[in-house]
Amino acid sequence: MGSVRQITDEANFQTELASASTRLVVADFTATWCGPCQRIAPIFQQLAAKYPKAVFLKIDVDQCQETAAAQGVSAMPTFIFYRNKVSKSRSFAKGADAATLENKIQQYYGSDEGEDAEGVAGHMDLHPFISKAQCECLNESDDHPFTHCLTSEGGYLQSDCDEQLIISITFNQAVKIHSIKVKAPSDKGPKYVRIFINQPRTLDFDLADSYTSIQDLELTPEDLEGNPVNLRYVKFQNVQNIQFFIKDNQSGDEVTQIDHLAIIGSPINTTNMGDFKRVAGKKGESH
Repeated sequence: MGSVRQITDEANFQTELASASTRLVVADFTATWCGPCQRIAPIFQQLAAKYPKAVFLKIDVDQCQETAAAQGVSAMPTFIFYRNKVSKSRSFAKGADAATLENKIQQYYGSDEGEDAEGVAGHMDLHPFISKAQCECLNESDDHPFTHCLTSEGGYLQSDCDEQLIISITFNQAVKIHSIKVKAPSDKGPKYVRIFINQPRTLDFDLADSYTSIQDLELTPEDLEGNPVNLRYVKFQNVQNIQFFIKDNQSGDEVTQIDHLAIIGSPINTTNMGDFKRVAGKKGESH
């Protein structure tokens, strides 16, 4: 995942669509002689790394004329989005329009099951935008650290000395946060949670208890089944980092456990067109 796959012929294309199954497929129909195609190529590579759950394909229309004709491609570059081998949408990125392309990817990215943000329409799991090296968790167990709860596959986060936890999550770009989803045992899962954003450093437990939070939550056992818990969206419109102070758990036990924590929202910034070098023509020229 995370790399662009070069398609060689129609059979290769159909095999890739079939093997992708429910994952989003982004197909770039391109040509070596097309200026805008060459300009957006490095952006397409960046997006493949940014959205690792999707499959990115590059199809040279001269090399794969049968595929291009079958998909109705008549202008380059054309980007077509597929899921379950079915075309969902197409986008003509005229003039190497990276913003339009990324917006389309975000629209369809969603989960492996093909839903937007696992059921939250218009939003996505922000896991790909988390800078794990800059995250921190206070009072985590050595055997069950915070990183275990960032994915839904195996492992979990557990507190160490007592029931309290402070989870600090940093994003690699500014995001809007719509809701959170927590999966945890009905007895050991978090109950009272205080949320802070854009702090210069990780709060300690005394400060987290006394500072004014941006929102406080009281989670119920039903909330711990992975259902979206909506936040005050208007207050989470430009988030660089978010911190959760978990004050206690459902049973008052000494150990708090989180199986999976997902943050649902959308990135603010699209790919910066200044991040790649022009490869054809001079400024002001059209192709």
